[in-house]
Amino acid sequence: MTAPTTAPARARRRVLRAIGAGLAVLALLGTGVAARFGPQVRLDDAVSRELYAGDDRSAPVSALLETLTTPGVTWFRVLVFLPVLVWLVRRRAWRTVLWVVVAVTAVGPLTTALKELVGRARPAFENGGLVYEGLSYPSGHSSGIATLVTVALVLAWPRLTAPGRRAAVAAGVALAVLVGLTRVWLGVHYPSDVVGGLCLGTAWSLLVALVAGGLPGGPAALSGRDAAR
Repeated sequence: MTAPTTAPARARRRVLRAIGAGLAVLALLGTGVAARFGPQVRLDDAVSRELYAGDDRSAPVSALLETLTTPGVTWFRVLVFLPVLVWLVRRRAWRTVLWVVVAVTAVGPLTTALKELVGRARPAFENGGLVYEGLSYPSGHSSGIATLVTVALVLAWPRLTAPGRRAAVAAGVALAVLVGLTRVWLGVHYPSDVVGGLCLGTAWSLLVALVAGGLPGGPAALSGRDAAR
């Protein structure tokens, strides 16, 4: 008889499917961007123009959008996880420290490398993409916020109740979508840049956690007791 599948094994398969799906979408959109696939380019242009807050937007609107987009930047991500890392170091949870540091810090260089590979220019809005020198696909803010949310969820998962997990996932998805939308509202990214960035950050974080044993039940994961202390 075949042995029943354990919960960790089922969770591992779900994570592998999520990683595969994220990487597939990232590659598909990136290929479309690089090849200048007509329908994708036209849709990106149309949605970008529709959602762009405008070159003549007011200073308060710009300040609000810049504030809402901040959770996607590297320093914000590091600031959020710094107390967590200090706590982990004090507990000598070195394997957990390692995968969290790698996931949180390496997503930036990885995103930059993909930007160089695809070579997409930002949207040509006077008060948007033309202000920035960097490339567009995938969005760094989007990959950054997806990493922040995914790492936080993986760390907290063993401690959360079922309703708590649903609430945490809903809040994390809402934050990631909001940050992604600000990139389009500000006119500095196309929608496919945002989707690609979100897929990259999520897949990357799950892959690092999987390889390092950071998924719940793994050797680098927090137990419910650890999280409660």
